[in-house]
Amino acid sequence: MAKLSQSMNLSQTLRMTPQLQQAIKLLQLSRMELEGAIRKELDENPILEETQEVKEEDFQRAKEAEREVDPSQTDTRQDQDPQKQDEFDWDNYLESQQRPQQMSSGGNEEIMNYENVITTQESLHEHLSWQARMYGFNEEELNIAELLIDYIDDDGYLHTPLSEIAASENIPEQDLVDVLKFVQEFDPAGVGARDLKECLLLQAKAVEEDTNDLVYLISNHLKDLEKKNFDGIAKAMNRDISEIAEMCKIIYAMDPKPGRTYAPQDTQYVTPDVYVYKVGDDYMVSLNEDGLPRLKISNFYKNMMKQAGKGDKTHEYIQDKLRSAVWLIKSIHQRQRTIYKVTESIVKHQREFFDKGTAHLKPMVLRDIANDIGMHESTVSRVTNSKYMHTPQGIFELKYFFNSGISTSDGDSMASESVKLKIKSLISNEDPKDPLSDQKIVDLLEKEGIQIARRTVAKYRDMLKILPSSRRKKVF
Repeated sequence: MAKLSQSMNLSQTLRMTPQLQQAIKLLQLSRMELEGAIRKELDENPILEETQEVKEEDFQRAKEAEREVDPSQTDTRQDQDPQKQDEFDWDNYLESQQRPQQMSSGGNEEIMNYENVITTQESLHEHLSWQARMYGFNEEELNIAELLIDYIDDDGYLHTPLSEIAASENIPEQDLVDVLKFVQEFDPAGVGARDLKECLLLQAKAVEEDTNDLVYLISNHLKDLEKKNFDGIAKAMNRDISEIAEMCKIIYAMDPKPGRTYAPQDTQYVTPDVYVYKVGDDYMVSLNEDGLPRLKISNFYKNMMKQAGKGDKTHEYIQDKLRSAVWLIKSIHQRQRTIYKVTESIVKHQREFFDKGTAHLKPMVLRDIANDIGMHESTVSRVTNSKYMHTPQGIFELKYFFNSGISTSDGDSMASESVKLKIKSLISNEDPKDPLSDQKIVDLLEKEGIQIARRTVAKYRDMLKILPSSRRKKVF
């Protein structure tokens, strides 16, 4: 017969509270995403208000609000213990944020806001549609031309088969063929092509000189052109290699993606999260708080909660929103403090980089910073995500400073970014008629005491977007 018994086990588990989830989420947000999250919370939580400056009474209200949400809270001066990494030093933080507001101009002169300056760029499809309207098509032809233009991608190619377009749009395929011939005469040259060969042929026909040889070369020797096999082309065409070289110059000057001239500019404007300044022989770290909304607890709703009796729905609603507001403020402060600590540690570990530049970047992993500041590696990883540092050497993402090491002959190691810089320098100074192979680069680096495999050189070269030596070679 089975015997029933009772036992008790004691175990520890980590509960991911909503507040902790919010703190982790804010930690990994970029500056722009953080601003958006704060704006959203300002719209949804009436307890929160935005202020332009931090006043002592706002700080007192925040402390009182925190104690009302959790009466067990004691004076926040105890948070000044540097060993308490998970608590926040409200006093020091708010005092550091008390700075005078910028004086606004008293005159009528309007300060230019560059965010309000709008620039427009004509897209490829707009450019092609304008040409179609100016071409002299009848109404039916114009409709077909604009239909074809809709199928042309941003690179300028028409990859969808005409038979498929004809079936989908219920249009005779021959009508598409006839109109496509005219669309392929549009600017930029090569637009409307269905593959690379047709794109180059269209551009060759636009050259204002005898193009028979160019057309023949593109039609029959595209692979040799890619490999720069000029000897093979010269023999096949029974022409002097110097003539082949001149023709290849023209072809290599053609654009394999003619539509990218009208592609939108992929420009990114970065606002640093933190600044590093050199003051004397030391480096100072300063958080960039400009543009981030400054939050305070609404005194109106705080008084309303006092007036409402406990258990009242109004009291419960305000208390819930008050708790959310306090946690948001604490999470933002904790985020900023963590960014500061991580940056300070990076500066300490990478002092030579800040003094001398990228060539002196040291190998460093997340564990190095995590151990230094007493935080988990995952926390450091979240902090470095989409955060930027302004330094005397330029603006860098925090992730930039974390890289693996390459062994050197003296038993030391060199940062992978520094090795990439050396590879780039070697290639930029090579003889274009006899470019350096990956193995040759390995040999040259070995002479400098850097031990690296050929496949690693090839990987770094690809990361630098540098072509292999066979495609970098120039014979003229």
